[in-house]
Amino acid sequence: MRLRKFILSSLVVMGGLTASAQDKQPSVEYIFQPHFYIQAQPVGIQYTLGEINFGDLLSYNVQLAGGYQFTPVFGARLAINAFQSKAGQKFNDLIIGMPGKPNTIEVSDHKWSWNYIAPTVDATFNMTNLLLGYNPNRLFNFSLYAGIGANIAWNNGDAAIVKNTLLTSLQRNPNWTQEFFEPLAYIWDGTKCRFVGQFGANADFRITDALSVGLEVSVNTLSDHYNSKRAGNTDWYFNALLGAKFNLGQTHVEKQIQPVKYIHRVDTIYIKEPAPRQPATAMTASAASTAAPSTAAAAIEPLRRDIFFTIRATQVVSNEMPKVKDVADYMKKYPNSRVSVTGYADKGTGNVQINNRLAEKRAKVVTDLLVQKYGIDRSRITTDSKGHFEQPYPNDNDKNRVTVCIAQ
Repeated sequence: MRLRKFILSSLVVMGGLTASAQDKQPSVEYIFQPHFYIQAQPVGIQYTLGEINFGDLLSYNVQLAGGYQFTPVFGARLAINAFQSKAGQKFNDLIIGMPGKPNTIEVSDHKWSWNYIAPTVDATFNMTNLLLGYNPNRLFNFSLYAGIGANIAWNNGDAAIVKNTLLTSLQRNPNWTQEFFEPLAYIWDGTKCRFVGQFGANADFRITDALSVGLEVSVNTLSDHYNSKRAGNTDWYFNALLGAKFNLGQTHVEKQIQPVKYIHRVDTIYIKEPAPRQPATAMTASAASTAAPSTAAAAIEPLRRDIFFTIRATQVVSNEMPKVKDVADYMKKYPNSRVSVTGYADKGTGNVQINNRLAEKRAKVVTDLLVQKYGIDRSRITTDSKGHFEQPYPNDNDKNRVTVCIAQ
């Protein structure tokens, strides 16, 4: 008897205890703030596509830009690129010989240059934030951009000199006709404004929150008339620029995130002392007839199913679909049951905006499957999402890409 009382007392005491929560330090969440910025790129080089030596078609250029970053991924800017473009042409010059010497053909390169200024409006896309999530302390960011604008060119006098030189040489050849070949057929003078399209990439290295340095490369295309030569296709020039980017104003704020405490509960267990055995007595017929059989109502056990997703995914894969069916079958078996559907995202990837969106979609897709595929009344479903602020699997980051269904 004493041993039995000791065991009973121990179990009651143990039932009132709970495991202590895991001790974790608060984490920091970075909240992006839209902001303006300026770019100064004083060191640049341009290559204008042509058929003479590569080095002969290189020229110096500069760029100044101002923009606005709307989200961690998307922004827009106004850029002004300027200075000089070059062109050239290989030409077979006819050299008239001296008396007693035959005429000869000499291949020579003819070059000319002109000035331009090209304002463009660009849409920018931070691919690093798109793929890896927002982190203002990241050392390196890679961006793409595309835009349209105008190329305003002037000072094309060198081209006129080259054309006159080539015409003089051609006219020495009795077989030449202007219809057969006309050098610099698209020569222009004065100031010309042409449409230009461009796309390119930026590689930025963070120095501080306000300052980064980077390399930009761009590809620009415009009409066949740009370099004065008739080629039957568009003209191209390529820019490479070095410079700095200055963020104006606050780029982000920091938010302290308190860790979720996970408490492991031990249910209280009660052991009932058996009643003393009574001596058997005969039951009268009348008592036996009035004795009603007692049946304890069996409790319905709740059902939990955790439906897992792959990184950045919001669709239920085929090997997780049986879990959704389990929930539907349970609710059909017990018509008075309800289910809570809660979406989560892992904290190890993405940012607040991305993870909130993922968690909401993961909860919604499971709810829609229960309603549309299995015919469960939507009024019996409670849908919620926790983003990454709660982690049902604190020791396994990837498992937190989950929708938890609890039916009861």
